[in-house]
Order: sequence, then C-alpha cells, then structure tokens
Amino acid sequence: MTFVAKPKVHHPNLPLNELGLTRRDYEGSVSTLCAGCGHDSVSAAIVQACAELSLPPHRFAKVSGIGCSSKTPSYFLNKSHGFNSVHGRMPSVMTGANLANRELLGIGVSGDGDSASIGLGQFAHIVRRRINMLYLVDNNGTYGLTKGQFSATNDKGSTSKKGAPNLYEPIDLVSMALQIGATFVARSFSGDKAQLVPLIKAALKHKGMAFIDVISPCVAFNNHNGSTKSYEFVREHTQELVNADLIMTHPEVTVDYAEGTREDVSMPDGSTLRLHKLDADYDAHDRVGALNYVQRSQEQGEVVTGLLYVDPDPVECHDIMDTVDQPLNELNEAQLCPGSAALADINASYR
Repeated sequence: MTFVAKPKVHHPNLPLNELGLTRRDYEGSVSTLCAGCGHDSVSAAIVQACAELSLPPHRFAKVSGIGCSSKTPSYFLNKSHGFNSVHGRMPSVMTGANLANRELLGIGVSGDGDSASIGLGQFAHIVRRRINMLYLVDNNGTYGLTKGQFSATNDKGSTSKKGAPNLYEPIDLVSMALQIGATFVARSFSGDKAQLVPLIKAALKHKGMAFIDVISPCVAFNNHNGSTKSYEFVREHTQELVNADLIMTHPEVTVDYAEGTREDVSMPDGSTLRLHKLDADYDAHDRVGALNYVQRSQEQGEVVTGLLYVDPDPVECHDIMDTVDQPLNELNEAQLCPGSAALADINASYR
C-alpha cells in the first residue's frame, strides 16, 4: 500500500483566523476514499467551518463507527482527540466522552448503515438523551465497503447496481431525530457547499443535540446495469487475470440553487437526485410542522435540504442530569466519593 503524505510546507500567504491558524491546520491525512466521493466534500466542509469559527482543534473529540463515512475523521482536525469505535456504537463512546469532559466539542460522524441499521438503537437513545454534540450522517443509501448492498435509508423501489429493486420502506433519520428530541435538525447535500458549511457552523455553536443528515452520493456503487462501463458488464465480458478492482474517477457533484426552488442533479450512474431547498419563510421552530413538511416532501419524491428545526431554548444532557460545571474527569477522589454520610442523604431524598 502506498502512503501519500501531505506537504508540510504551506503557502506563506494563507489567511489566518482569530487563533492565528490557517485552514490547513484543520485538515487531516490524505483521503483514501474513491475520487469524487461526497464524503470528502463533507470533510472539507467541516474543515472550513471549524477554521472560520476559529475553534481550537485540540478541544474537539471526534468519534466514528465503521464504514466509508467513519473513515473520514482521519481527514479533518488532525490535532484533535479521536476514536474509531465498533460498528454502530459511536453514540456510546461519544456519550462517555461528553459526560467525562463537557468542555470538549463533540463531532460524531456516521453512515446510513452505521446509524440506521446496526446502530439504530444507539442513534435513538443518544438523540433522546440530548448529548451536546454534532451528529453527522454521510447518507449514500448503500454499503460501500461491502460492494453496494442496500442500506436502510434507501428508497423503496430504487434499484441496486444489479437492477434489483429495494422492497422495503426507508428509515428516515431526520424524522426520527425530530420525533425523539434533537434540538437542531438539518439535511443537506454534500455538493452544496454554500448550504452545508453554514449548517455545520450553526450546529457546532448549538447547545444540545445537533443532527445533520447529508446526502452524500457513492460514485462507486450507484452505477446502472445498462452502462458498458459498469462493474457488472466489464466482469461478464472480460477474462479475469488478477482479482482486483478499479474505480474510475468521477468529477465532484456540486449544485447552487436558490431558497424555495427545486433542482434535479444528474448522478454518475445516470440517475437523478431531486432536491428541494426550504422556503425563506419556513418556520424552523415548529417541530411538528417540520416533521409534516419532511413527510409530505418524501411522498412527492423530493429531498428537502436546509435547517429543518431548531429549538430556541435547548437543553442538553448535563442540564437534565444537573451535573457540576467542572468536567467530571477533573474531579478528585474526595469530590467523587464524598463518603457514606453524603450517600445516606442522597438515598433519603428518594424515599
């Protein structure tokens, strides 16, 4: 395997933020994802958002599960704390990190398989517990690391690379987040940098559970059977000498369209992704209205993007549990174990 390192020498005239850092100081290692993958655009958006907000990289805790999306924390904030956890178990690790040190800025990166399948229960409970974090899902509707099976977010009737239709209703993580207590809910498209970066900045500054579902196309496994450049066609019409894969380069998919309008985006596989950006007069403080808006749009085959809901008076887990202001990992033994008399008083208060 060839390792490609980023150059250590930066352009001397790169702009500095309030901390005296450049955008390059917020980057990570070189991406090993497929060329044109939407996930890299999401990582770049996180880098830009953190740099523009002048947030100290060492104050971040970034946690992920398993999957293409869960590789991406390596590609941003290389000076931060990081943990790549078990498949679907990112929320448990992030919950522990937040409870131990409430002063850390939490970013949890997950995928549609990681959060909507094996980690669905974990996703539900970290949302309802309102952990103070940005929970970001790179949603491509497929299992990219295991050759493109349907994920639980794939729309009913959509076809796989073999042309087989999806027979099941999709799980909409945005609707779940709205129903069970997220105080910041948004959806965006990885190619819409003008929308995604501000959403990430707002989510990072939000107190409480902030959830962003990012539609992030997979350029490797969304190809259709009719194409002579598809994996299936090539394997049926060539003699395999070496068991190897080649993923052709695709240009990054980007869009730029106005509020309240629709945009049809042509994907590398020949399909079309229909986006609808929220109207300027949309009420983002109405949780029930937001859920209804999302559901109605799904019935019309549209993907709504933008800030769907934000609680103007949010609370987070430490407010609910009434923990001390000082991070728990900084308390000494006497503070953590005040003795049997204090325990007796606590027990008596529940009687």
